[in-house]
Amino acid sequence: MLKSYQRNLIVIAFMLAVAIWIVWPDNPGIHIGNFEKEIETRLGLDLVGGVSALLEADLPAGTSVDPEAMRTAVRIVENRVNGLGVTEAVVQQAGDRRVVVELPGETDPEKALSILKQTGLLEFVDFSDFSQQDLLLMGESKIKTDFAMEDEPLPSIEPTPGQEQSEESTSSASPITDRVFNTVMTGADLKSVQVVTGPTGEYQVSFELTPNGTGVFGNFTTNNIGKMLAIVLDKEIISAPTINDAITDGRGVITGNFDYESANALAIQLRYGSLPIPLKVVETTTVGPTLGQDSLQKSLIAGVIGFSIVILFMGLYYRLPGFVADISIIIYAIFAFALFRFIPITMTLPGIAGFLLSTGSALDANILVFERIKEELRAGKPLQQSINLGWKRAWPSIRDSNIAILITCGILFWFGSAFGATIVKGFSITLALGIVISVFTALIVTRALLNLVLGFIKTTDYTKWFGI
Repeated sequence: MLKSYQRNLIVIAFMLAVAIWIVWPDNPGIHIGNFEKEIETRLGLDLVGGVSALLEADLPAGTSVDPEAMRTAVRIVENRVNGLGVTEAVVQQAGDRRVVVELPGETDPEKALSILKQTGLLEFVDFSDFSQQDLLLMGESKIKTDFAMEDEPLPSIEPTPGQEQSEESTSSASPITDRVFNTVMTGADLKSVQVVTGPTGEYQVSFELTPNGTGVFGNFTTNNIGKMLAIVLDKEIISAPTINDAITDGRGVITGNFDYESANALAIQLRYGSLPIPLKVVETTTVGPTLGQDSLQKSLIAGVIGFSIVILFMGLYYRLPGFVADISIIIYAIFAFALFRFIPITMTLPGIAGFLLSTGSALDANILVFERIKEELRAGKPLQQSINLGWKRAWPSIRDSNIAILITCGILFWFGSAFGATIVKGFSITLALGIVISVFTALIVTRALLNLVLGFIKTTDYTKWFGI
């Protein structure tokens, strides 16, 4: 019959094999039926470079912000970020009117920030009597439409003296920027938008409308085939496609000279174009990829040096148990890294600091146990009894100290979530996970390995082996 430590060794061996598979470079991930799980190491902004921005509700000072509207704005910003393809982005509400956005690896900060802060009043505007030449004359000027947001006055439609002309000559003779265009429908009638490829491989923007939008759009496109329909965001024209066919089923595509980036940018603007409250950028920080890579290299070097010193100290001071603890610490590191990759946890410099600090807690637990074992051996008790008593009597101290650390991690996590302090949040997560794993390795792994090793030692004098 297997002893308890032997059963534990079997479980540990299985867990270690799984953990090594997870941390193995170029891991293919898990693909079972419809279940897809990518396994990768995610690095934060300070390790790979990128953009960090603080957005704030663009409202007069003292104006209260509706909590639900702010939560909706955060979700829309997060969707916009995901549309940019930044897979490790952080979008977090800070206080009652601010949003923290971190975009690791983003190489075009101006483009990213312009998409994030757009208020997003999306309109489909009647340009049926407009020509491409009129668009060129207009340039990048904003237009006026007969659709207004809440509390916004409708624009004046009064013509200037001498401006009364026939309908046929309006678009070419009157000042274009003074015209008030008719809004056919708004972005509220869009149900879904995505980038697709056409029959010859060209990129297109496909959209689907709500039932209300289907009726409105069907009537308009049926009566205006061959004419233009402007897509306007915040009164600025972002696209002006020509209506090639009547769209009566609520589904259509926007074609043009798109590459993937331009098609995706338009899809993002269409899909997430309506923020409930306007946002402005109040602070930005850009970290270059070279600086991030330098930080990563120095962090790895510091970690290797720290581990090496700790392993050397444990082996020299605690002898046999110390070397066993060294193996346990290596197993702990593999378990922790595997868990960070599997969840996944975005690793930042503070996150790495939290992981290294939890390594100290793992060592602290081993040291408490070993000192207890040495006390029992000095009292003349048998080895196995000394080992059992060592773990039993060290447990209350290990339990209380680690519970205190976990409580602190909980407070730090709450603080980071409430105030947008992502640095504090990342530190608390890696520290808490590391503490849990360190307790497991100290109580289960180290004890099982120590019993295994002692089974091969045929001596009754353990003073040299335990450094007594």
